[in-house]
Amino acid sequence: MQSHQRVFVAGHRGLAGSAIMRALRSRGYANLVTRNRAELNLLDRAAVSEFFRQQRPDHVFLAAAKVGGILANKDHPAGFLLENLAIQNNVIEAAHECGVRKLLFLGSSCIYPRDCPQPIREEYLLSGKLEATNEAYAIAKIAGLKLCAAYNRQHGTDFLCAMPTNLYGPGDNYDLRSSHVLPALIRKFHEARERNQSKVVVWGTGAPLREFLYSDDLGEALVFLMQQCKAEQTGEAINVGTGEDISILELARRISELVGFRGELEFDAEKPDGTPRKLLDVSRIHALGWHHRVSLEEGLRQTYSAYQQSLLAACAA
Repeated sequence: MQSHQRVFVAGHRGLAGSAIMRALRSRGYANLVTRNRAELNLLDRAAVSEFFRQQRPDHVFLAAAKVGGILANKDHPAGFLLENLAIQNNVIEAAHECGVRKLLFLGSSCIYPRDCPQPIREEYLLSGKLEATNEAYAIAKIAGLKLCAAYNRQHGTDFLCAMPTNLYGPGDNYDLRSSHVLPALIRKFHEARERNQSKVVVWGTGAPLREFLYSDDLGEALVFLMQQCKAEQTGEAINVGTGEDISILELARRISELVGFRGELEFDAEKPDGTPRKLLDVSRIHALGWHHRVSLEEGLRQTYSAYQQSLLAACAA
């Protein structure tokens, strides 16, 4: 991938997509193609095909998806399955039809079995049952991964698949009904401090272990893969993460301290924990030459600062 080539970033406004845009611009890529949902409905197969025929991108980052936390996945499994299947099928098929040189499909670490060995190696895919709370989303992502692999085998395409761990960073979703755990905790503790609450209730037992990757580290990783690697080097999928995890209890304590909340932490064990542990084996991407740069401590600081700025901007609007 060269800086003069035409690059389409699907989902450029999302957490992952915006990080990809920053990574591309920092490297001098100026011929970037983006469309918001009003301009291009990725659920519309005919519209996506026409867009590709007109724009003729050389490279595609497929970061568009319907995403959400445990509650959103629990309440809307059909939506997560149908919408994600449609988005990825439409974009991948159109990319092949128009002769895109390389495509990178962004999956998720939730594709792996709930109880597989830790850290999770890429070959553990489909070796056991999925976590029930996000099964629909995981099945859609597995289908996208397998579709890319099938195109590579049948048509000789160069479609890569990256499986990132849990993401966080500026521009995250802080809606308590649809957000993931880290941004939800930031909002909960911030609002509790502002309201002088005596305690904050956190879902689950606090025991699950999770790995978190700063969004700009992901953006750097994905651009690295597009620039340096072919699908035959990465295999059907390649993990992207830090190789380090933390308990939800410890994460809550760190965010509480960062925000300045001085009250009590209470864990609601009646709420689901999800997968007990989810730590990716990142030895394959390390061997190719990429490592994460932003520590969790620094990433949390930058994310909370961005959240505060967004609140000030909303008040001023």
